[in-house]
Amino acid sequence: MMVAVLTVGLFVFLLIGVPVALALGMSAAAALFWSGMPFHPTILSMRAQFGLQNFVLLGIPLFILAAKLMNTAGITQKIFRFADTLVGSLPGGLAQANVVASLIFSGMSGAAVVDASGLGQVELKAMKKAGYPDRFSVAVTASSSIVGPIFPPSVPMIVFSFVSGVSVGRLFLGGVVPGLLMTVALMAMVAWYARRRNYPRQPFPGWAIAAKHFVDAFLPLMTPVVLLGGIWSGIFTPTEAAAVAVAYALVIGVIALREVGPRELMQVFVEAARETAVIGFVIATASLFGWVLMRSGLTLQIGEWLMAITTDPLGMLFIINLMLLAVGCFLDTTVALLILTPILLPVAVKLGIDPVHFGVLMVLNLMIGLITPPFGMILFVMQHLSELSYEEVVQATAPFLVPLFAVLLAITLFPWLVTALPDALMGAAKH
Repeated sequence: MMVAVLTVGLFVFLLIGVPVALALGMSAAAALFWSGMPFHPTILSMRAQFGLQNFVLLGIPLFILAAKLMNTAGITQKIFRFADTLVGSLPGGLAQANVVASLIFSGMSGAAVVDASGLGQVELKAMKKAGYPDRFSVAVTASSSIVGPIFPPSVPMIVFSFVSGVSVGRLFLGGVVPGLLMTVALMAMVAWYARRRNYPRQPFPGWAIAAKHFVDAFLPLMTPVVLLGGIWSGIFTPTEAAAVAVAYALVIGVIALREVGPRELMQVFVEAARETAVIGFVIATASLFGWVLMRSGLTLQIGEWLMAITTDPLGMLFIINLMLLAVGCFLDTTVALLILTPILLPVAVKLGIDPVHFGVLMVLNLMIGLITPPFGMILFVMQHLSELSYEEVVQATAPFLVPLFAVLLAITLFPWLVTALPDALMGAAKH
């Protein structure tokens, strides 16, 4: 009965529009009360607070702050202009630039919604001005934005590390190759559309202008180099890398470009604090929900049920992929990671699946959920930024799920696409 109250209560609260954090906390409290277990209300607040007591989580507000500083400094326009110079002469020039710009910006933001809402505004405006159909522009912008949480740094991978104990540095490096594969796959999709529909290419502006655009974008381009180089060389930890990202963004915005003044700086701090508070509230109540879930015994039951279906590692990954793709359509990414990681990771490890490989797979599955109806967050962002209806955004984005599923299949079948780089640069992990 406790399990029924916990799970049904959560979905009922979500369906009637209760905020995610409150829905998690209220369903957990209701399940404990219904079970008749003796507990004090103080325990609820203590368990929720305990969920926030982890040094790794410091990376989340810091990466959010760094991304907002970059946005405020006008970095997004410089990145898009450079990307257009780089690949604008390919079929579907501006759409290709859209994808490449998302890859570059992912080295600063680590969050798909930040990419879609920040860089997305610049991309949609430029593509509309160049005569691209709104549906195609929205589809490319939405699908390319989910590269952000795969290519490092990545806020969802920080959350996965917090729950699982897997090294953030290894997870970041594990996302490099899949992030590049997603970029190539989306660019191939854009080229296919461009040739069929005769979309324009951008003429190469000449080496002088190309060099100017490169110089303008040089400092932002160095962000992932500084962060990954520092982590790989051991100069700083992944959490400290987030602080370095903020310092670097401040230097670029306040000193180098002088685009961020005291007023803009205060606004950025307020926005970052607000978003951090929302995420923190979700993490706290999801931690409480997870604790109640474990006390109910459901986590063990699900693990045993999965093991009864198959003990083949590849077969298990396909089952988990299907499960996560379905969950990603309904649940917030952070909530899904906090609740499902303690259930699924032990099963994966028991079957010999590398935790880094599993973590990247899990994040990619849930990122695809962001552009999948009915509750894909980026679909709603695109509806807000464009003049299209929600149904039109869904229909336009659907074909671009194909290259993303292809990458998901590739890294499921070939784990070395994820594990080779962290093993090479940080040594093979012992599990």
